[in-house]
Amino acid sequence: MAEAITILENEYATLVYHPDTKIVHHTFLKPIAGDEFRAVLNAGVKVLKENQAHKWLSDNRANSVLPAEDANWAKTDWFPRAARAGWKYWAMVVPQDTAGRIDVKQFVDAYIDQGLRVMVFSKPDKAMEWLITCDQIGKQDQGETGK
Repeated sequence: MAEAITILENEYATLVYHPDTKIVHHTFLKPIAGDEFRAVLNAGVKVLKENQAHKWLSDNRANSVLPAEDANWAKTDWFPRAARAGWKYWAMVVPQDTAGRIDVKQFVDAYIDQGLRVMVFSKPDKAMEWLITCDQIGKQDQGETGK
């Protein structure tokens, strides 16, 4: 198994890429907003595009409610770019903060409406397990030809 490649690491977040599974994976280490928030997500889009990756694990356990300006940016600017870069599967590990959990629902709902396949988790290991196999579901029944 290939070792994860660290893309970004600071007091607010880490962003790594798992080359063997082609998963972009961020972990917010404390509440994040503004330039720090956007830097993580923008770097992730670059990784999706450069590696033709389709999967993203968001570990948001330490995050809370995003400011309205960041939420709007994520939905109207960042998400369309991430989708164009190839993003198809999202495993969201929800914030431990109750308000943060409620806030995350707006993104889950909006991105599902845009065609993203989304699963919500409370533990990152379960989220990773799902992401590794999410694009294989149904293929066992169809055989290798996809019929």
